[in-house]
Amino acid sequence: MKKTAILNAPISEVIARLGHGDSICVADAGLPIPDDVLRIDLALVRGIPSFLDVFDAVVTEMTVEKALIASELINSASSVYSSLVSSIKVLEQGQSCIITLSDLSHEEFKQRVQLCKAVIRTGECTPYANVILSAGVSF
Repeated sequence: MKKTAILNAPISEVIARLGHGDSICVADAGLPIPDDVLRIDLALVRGIPSFLDVFDAVVTEMTVEKALIASELINSASSVYSSLVSSIKVLEQGQSCIITLSDLSHEEFKQRVQLCKAVIRTGECTPYANVILSAGVSF
């Protein structure tokens, strides 16, 4: 049995295959996912699993150098945004790294999703609760 945090085989495999600069998206239940991007659907019921729970699990195994959100998240879901920023700060302290957090319009965000290796769909129903994580290197 796997010893590290993520037990979900498709997520574990996607993270293991990432190279520097490759990206994945942790998404709410409503984000449109392009047909040609791998969909890892974890959504069970409304709110389960949450965006933040999945984000926290993913970043335990992924070296992240950049995080990208839709600017609409900052204004419309300030509690999710605040929690995301707090999680990033904790991650930076624990891994002695700096993660650049950037934002762009939701429309531009959806276009960037097309470049992701995978989208992990959560049961989150908070509008704009999505993040694209770009892989860094651990050396």
